[in-house]
Amino acid sequence: MKFWGEPTAGEIVWCHFPDNINPRPKPRPALIVAVFDNDAAPFTVRVAYGTSQKTTQLYRGEFAILQSRNAAAYAAAGLSYDTKFDLRQLVDLPYTAEWFSVPPAAPHGQKPLLGTLHPSLVRAAESAFRNTGD
Repeated sequence: MKFWGEPTAGEIVWCHFPDNINPRPKPRPALIVAVFDNDAAPFTVRVAYGTSQKTTQLYRGEFAILQSRNAAAYAAAGLSYDTKFDLRQLVDLPYTAEWFSVPPAAPHGQKPLLGTLHPSLVRAAESAFRNTGD
């Protein structure tokens, strides 16, 4: 089983976000919101679903990284398209090749890392997280 070193909350990774219990064939960006450190690989991470669809239409629990609004945050995230993250769609996954893969062009070497959440977006992410309940 292939796995990588310990990730960090705030990293944006290339994830085969599951559909029920099976990995989806098409990887997509996911935001790591928590890392469960059991002092040994493979680590378990909690990730938020990312999509490039309807990025200017935000619902409760969502925030977006848009190139036109924050070029520095967009660059730091390593995204190819404007992307929104849904903090109502969180799932815990083992940080292994079954659920994560190296993105095209491998910007950070042979690991699933696309980039990181820019500090200017931390408040937006926190606000989205606080607004996930009913």
